[in-house]
Amino acid sequence: MATSIGRWQEKEPGLFDKLGHTVVHEGELPRHSVYTRFLHWAYGICFFLALFTGFATYMPFLFRWLAPAFGGPATTRMLHPYFGVGFVFFFGLQAINWWGPMTWTEADSRWMGRLSQFLRNEEAVEPEDVGMYNGGQKLQFWEILVGSIVFLVSGIIMWAGARSFGATAVAVSYILHDISALVMLFGIFFHLYQATFGQPGTIQAMTKGTVSEAWAWTHAPAWYRQMTGRDPRQALEQERQRRIARERAIEQLARSSGPGQPPSGRS
Repeated sequence: MATSIGRWQEKEPGLFDKLGHTVVHEGELPRHSVYTRFLHWAYGICFFLALFTGFATYMPFLFRWLAPAFGGPATTRMLHPYFGVGFVFFFGLQAINWWGPMTWTEADSRWMGRLSQFLRNEEAVEPEDVGMYNGGQKLQFWEILVGSIVFLVSGIIMWAGARSFGATAVAVSYILHDISALVMLFGIFFHLYQATFGQPGTIQAMTKGTVSEAWAWTHAPAWYRQMTGRDPRQALEQERQRRIARERAIEQLARSSGPGQPPSGRS
């Protein structure tokens, strides 16, 4: 059974209404629009294409085997900056889309103070003031935004060469370009882990556009309250009580059916 999408938090251009839609079933909440998901996968793909072509071009002693996939060394070198521009372009649109939700708040500073507990997974439920995104997710957003600017500026200098900007500027740009890529790559690996194994159910937000209500009250309690008007801790307790009642009912049914008989009591 589908439910209404409710309060939406992302602006979606009219074009994307024709390209797809988000179906929200009972027990789910809308997390990301079609537009947001398109941008996410677009800049993600562009990032890895830029990464692979960059590895093949600037570290051929390790990654020359990647070049044939892009048509050879010359084509790989030509494609690299275009993939980089694609990444910056699509992430730039996402930054505009997410500017409001990614604004830093006092709750995010408090979350960062608890980062060690989060990494050790000491608490199964996030604090009640964690909204649509926690402090770690916002920090990564701003890291990618700054990294994108470094990519763009250093990439232009590298592309234009020493005749336009001088040998020193080009040399520094190579260093900054590489450092930014490595920092971003580490963050993306952590992001992939959290979206799959670290917080099961998260990746559904970027495939179907929805998350379960249980995911929302666990990982984004303040956002859950905003979307539903319900208390996240109360919802968690109600779900716990429902599970206990269901387990007891199954146990009672198993006892009443007797040994060697199916739960329905029919032979």
